[in-house]
Amino acid sequence: MPHQGEILQEAIKNSGISITRIVEELGITRPTIYRKFKDDTLDSNFVKNIGQIIGHDFSHDFTIVQQSTLPFVTQNVRSAVTNNITPRVTPTQKPDFDAQGQLLALQTKYIALLEAYNELLLKVYGPK
Repeated sequence: MPHQGEILQEAIKNSGISITRIVEELGITRPTIYRKFKDDTLDSNFVKNIGQIIGHDFSHDFTIVQQSTLPFVTQNVRSAVTNNITPRVTPTQKPDFDAQGQLLALQTKYIALLEAYNELLLKVYGPK
């Protein structure tokens, strides 16, 4: 059975939309999306954004529970934090605006920045 990265890659391939267009709209680099294709689990916001770009509904491909796990946050930390939080909704807050989404956005920006830095180093110093 294919994992989530493979399902995402196949959907993009079948859509006929170029990887270049997708990475430009997401604000990430090509190596980043190719790494996502190798991941067993993907974040739901990332999958949703790709789905909007290619016009594909991934809700039938994998469950929300599978999508909501972030590989760099341990379950013990997540449960310890969520047990002490009282949910609160502010009227100006968008429904999709949550801590997990912010964390994913920061992670994506950080990876893109690191990749740009590595490309710059290659241009300046050349390959080893």
